[in-house]
Amino acid sequence: MSAYHEGSRRLQERFDTRRLAERLEERFLTDPVLGPSEREFIERQDMFFLATADAHGRPQCSYKGGAPGFVRALDERTLVFPNYDGNGMFLSTGNLSVNPHVGLLFIDFVSPRPSRLRVNGIARLDDDEALVASYPGAHFVVRVRATEVFPNCPRYIHRMALLERSRFVPERDHEAPIPEWKRSDWACDVLPANDPARTTQR
Repeated sequence: MSAYHEGSRRLQERFDTRRLAERLEERFLTDPVLGPSEREFIERQDMFFLATADAHGRPQCSYKGGAPGFVRALDERTLVFPNYDGNGMFLSTGNLSVNPHVGLLFIDFVSPRPSRLRVNGIARLDDDEALVASYPGAHFVVRVRATEVFPNCPRYIHRMALLERSRFVPERDHEAPIPEWKRSDWACDVLPANDPARTTQR
């Protein structure tokens, strides 16, 4: 099935890009395989953007960050990443539990040649004990079966420098600090029963 629908085709016709779009589809969208270069690229990233939608098509786009390698390629068609403690709303992961179609956008802002990669796929929540245990602080993992894997033109990627990684990223044998918002009057009395913020003082 083509990646393009009626809306895409109208714009391709308007701007005379249909031939180019068909060539790109033929060249890059024929087989959703995570080859060695794609796997290496993904596994050295420390962040990505996750697009989901609920059962009615209402979208969410969220930032996911971790230590380099927190997204892993289990094989040439499967990615996995952890779900860490957040604000408890579960908007993105809640979405994929009712609509499993997801889009992942990986961007390398800091390499000499910035680049980006899109992975679209079908996702599911996974409580696999070994996988979850391999990610300190994870509630569960998300497993994504790739349906499309393709690079994007990097010309509009801004060059950036990493100042420091978040101190809140879970690490083995290291207790992450408690975010200040959890100590706020509006939040502290409704935190989960096992939240560390419940037992600590200001």
